[in-house]
Amino acid sequence: MSQWSRICALCDIPPLGARTVKVVGTTIAVFRTADDRIFALRDRCPHKGGPLSQGIVHGEQVTCPLHGWVIGLRDGVAEAPDTGCTGRYDVRVINGDVWLDLTRSVRSTAAAVKSSPPCPTQAAVVSRPPIAEPPLGQFWDTPLVTLRDIK
Repeated sequence: MSQWSRICALCDIPPLGARTVKVVGTTIAVFRTADDRIFALRDRCPHKGGPLSQGIVHGEQVTCPLHGWVIGLRDGVAEAPDTGCTGRYDVRVINGDVWLDLTRSVRSTAAAVKSSPPCPTQAAVVSRPPIAEPPLGQFWDTPLVTLRDIK
C-alpha cells in the first residue's frame, strides 16, 4: 500500500533545479526538468556520495557536482563508462503539487542501508570521445556559471 505525501508545489522547484526532503534519515532530491517533469533520487552520487541535488540538471540527467558523474533521473543509473546507481523514488504531480510515495521511499531507504541492491543492467560500455582543445584565443578557465547564477 502506497502512502503519498505532498512535499511542495511544483513552482517551489526551479526548472533545471532540485529541492531536498528528509525521510527516515535519508535525503531525497526531487528534480525538475526544463519541461516540468519531476524525478526523485537518493541525494547521494554512487561514486563518492556527492549531493546530486547540487548538480546540474540537463535533459533527463543530473551531473554530480563533485566529480562530474552523469546520473539518469529516470533510473538512478550512472552513464557509461561509469558504473553504479542511486535509489529512485516514485513521485508525481497532481494539480500543481509534488507528491512523493513515502512508503516505498522508507522501504527503499531501509534496503539501501542494510545492503546495496544491484543496479539495473546497463547497456554495453561506450567510451567517451576525447576532449578537443579550444580554438586559439578561447580559454576553458572562463566559468560557464557564476555563483550568482546558482539558486
